[in-house]
Amino acid sequence: MRFFADLAGQLRRAEVWVPATESFLRVILIVILAVVFTRITSRLLRRLHASAVSAMERHGGAADREREKSAATMIAVLRLCLASGIWLIAVVMALTEMGFKIEPLLASLGVAGLALGLGAQTLIKDWLGGLFLLLEDQIRIGDAVSINGLSGTVSEINLRTTVLRGESGAVHIISNGSIAVLSNLTREYSYYVFETILAHRADANMALEILTKTGAEMAAEDAYKSFILAAIEVMGVDKLGANGATIRARIKTLPSGQYLVGRELNRRIKERYDAAGIAFPPP
Repeated sequence: MRFFADLAGQLRRAEVWVPATESFLRVILIVILAVVFTRITSRLLRRLHASAVSAMERHGGAADREREKSAATMIAVLRLCLASGIWLIAVVMALTEMGFKIEPLLASLGVAGLALGLGAQTLIKDWLGGLFLLLEDQIRIGDAVSINGLSGTVSEINLRTTVLRGESGAVHIISNGSIAVLSNLTREYSYYVFETILAHRADANMALEILTKTGAEMAAEDAYKSFILAAIEVMGVDKLGANGATIRARIKTLPSGQYLVGRELNRRIKERYDAAGIAFPPP
């Protein structure tokens, strides 16, 4: 009972609880300011996003979707860096306000950072790889890419990792330092490459004529002409094999537009080849 009585007496003394209350209120204020600055930064970055797209439009060059992807990638990285900086400063200020000695902690972190740097070469390699990915504008959020044999759409680009969303919905997380082969399928434009094998007895000239007319027809239709950038290139009979003759063509499209155009082209070609009696080799 004496202990609680002494504690109550101490709490009734203003010099005990007033400084603690003031310190607590200052910590709350620091957290509130950090939240406010984070939201202000996010709003300013949205405006910067729009300004960056407008500036790219004035200078010409890439298509609208390409400009949008480049701006979105830069803004995402800036948002992450600025938010991390704001909250790091807020944490340091809050610890100082609560009476922690920051100087020894910072010195310890410096020594630990040096030791970590010597032992974390893989991590540094990942960071450098991510930095060069961003500086060289190799890929952007929304690009369809193949990295080290894994294909998907870029959903995130961080300094350490790149995140792909595969066609099946699977998420592939790839360390930037491990990227050896990177293929960007949606940089400025794409191609859909059409290839099929005809039976040896099939009329190759008719097959190529149907292919040419079908490609020209799609390029003139409102549903597809906005995706198709150039007339279909029919390469002809590419090779002869034991099973039949291989014919090839390709259509130049907007980035990521090759899948939509290619599926419809395949459907129409299959339908028209069947109607014309153009045979495929048996399986």
